[in-house]
Amino acid sequence: MATMTRIHLLSMPSSLRHKSSCVESLKRLPDTSSILPSFSSSAFIPQREKKNFRRLVVVAVSMADLPTVLVTGAGGRTGQIVYRKLKERTNQYVARGLVRTKDSKEKIGGADDVFVGDIRDSNSIVPAIQGIDALIILTSAVPKMKPGFDPSKGERPEFYFEDGAYPEQVDWIGQKNQIDAAKAVGVKQIVLVGSMGGTDLNNPLNSLGNGNILVWKRKAEQYLADTGIPYTIIRAGGLQDKEGGVRELLVGKDDELLQTETRTIARSDVAEVCIQALQFEESKFKALDLASKPEGTGTPTKDFKVLFSLISTRF
Repeated sequence: MATMTRIHLLSMPSSLRHKSSCVESLKRLPDTSSILPSFSSSAFIPQREKKNFRRLVVVAVSMADLPTVLVTGAGGRTGQIVYRKLKERTNQYVARGLVRTKDSKEKIGGADDVFVGDIRDSNSIVPAIQGIDALIILTSAVPKMKPGFDPSKGERPEFYFEDGAYPEQVDWIGQKNQIDAAKAVGVKQIVLVGSMGGTDLNNPLNSLGNGNILVWKRKAEQYLADTGIPYTIIRAGGLQDKEGGVRELLVGKDDELLQTETRTIARSDVAEVCIQALQFEESKFKALDLASKPEGTGTPTKDFKVLFSLISTRF
């Protein structure tokens, strides 16, 4: 007598969470044309199973149609926000995250869609990038303050970068590795978040730990712009841990916003612009400086298509 395997919605294979393997997983499912009709006449398969199976196929096919977006630096303060926002939009995206350590993975929930890898090692990031449609790069070298700083004595803090974690290694080589890997899998768009100030070699950020961080960020941005991959380069102003969606956003070019009083932006607003950049053709092949008006002045930005249309600068 023929046997039939019961398929429960809750037992959906984890591979169906990722578009790259969703199609192959569907191929391994039983042929619905032969199974579903048999449900109606089989005394061994309850009505609940028929509904669950149909729901499984519908969910799997729907997820296969959604773009898979990888957020690198998902353990960082801005990266966490982008990853969380993507996870909340289950009808639009399949979210993935890349972090450097297992501790960082646990910090953002420890989900199966969070990969652990080191962007300085191109091989270690391949599993996370396989099958993605878009990449949002939020990795960055982070300077550390030298101990012994005493502001009460009028001292100025000194900074350093850990061995192997200088901007050249993280913001240049690490970002280049990500761009190359994404290009190899045919990614459709890359959003890269950098910082304003890169037009000035004497910008104070370059002196932190003698890392020339803006120089190396700018080098990675130019590399991305030269690949031919549709890109959006977002050079954010001073990042603030404030509520997003309540300010009027400002875009500019060539650090012109640094000459104004509006040079800061909430991390949550940067995160939202990253995701909105995936939705509009007006965002592609563009580089923009990003800041915001103070809360309570201007009109909170809601039309991101218009926002991206204000900029025509390719680099």
